[in-house]
Amino acid sequence: MAPREIDTGLEGFRLWPGALSPDEQAGLRDAVLAAVESAPFYQPTTRTGRPFSVRMSNLGPLGWVSDRGGYRYQPVHPVTGEPWPPMPDRLPALWHELTGWPEPPDACLVNLYRDGARMGLHQDLDEADRAAPVLSISLGDTAVFRFGAAEGGPTRSVKLTSGDICALTGSARLARHGIDRILAGSSGLIAGGGRMNLTLRRAGQGPGARV
Repeated sequence: MAPREIDTGLEGFRLWPGALSPDEQAGLRDAVLAAVESAPFYQPTTRTGRPFSVRMSNLGPLGWVSDRGGYRYQPVHPVTGEPWPPMPDRLPALWHELTGWPEPPDACLVNLYRDGARMGLHQDLDEADRAAPVLSISLGDTAVFRFGAAEGGPTRSVKLTSGDICALTGSARLARHGIDRILAGSSGLIAGGGRMNLTLRRAGQGPGARV
């Protein structure tokens, strides 16, 4: 049975609270952590050299990276120089089940939030195919997720708990979004505390792609 979807108040921003059962959350956590053993979490920087508060890794053919050279997708880990590990099968399955997009995701950004990490408001603009959705899976501590229309104006927030899944689609594909804060201790799923977020995207070329 498909998970329950709720109205978020922003057309195209879709939210399925509790989409993953506790057992499914634990299984996905274990599969992702096993995959990133060969692509360890690292601390990226902005173009100005300022470090992110979030630690990152990637899965799939392409991975999102940031450094003094700018934001981009590339096929290898910026520290090890090795290709990103493949995604666990459950991730593209969730992508197809919830978005119905005909092409599979080719990038999964894995963000690890610990010790007060956050993410400022931003738009996902680095993908060649901006028509394709962005699917986000929350594991671990609850996050206060802020979002607003792409063109500006007021924002609102919603709490994303472990097992929740959301997507930016259609008119909300370029919505502004970010993480205000993590509610420490709200979940025991991630060893040592914190939140792991999995963001699936079509980073490369596809039908209707813009470059």
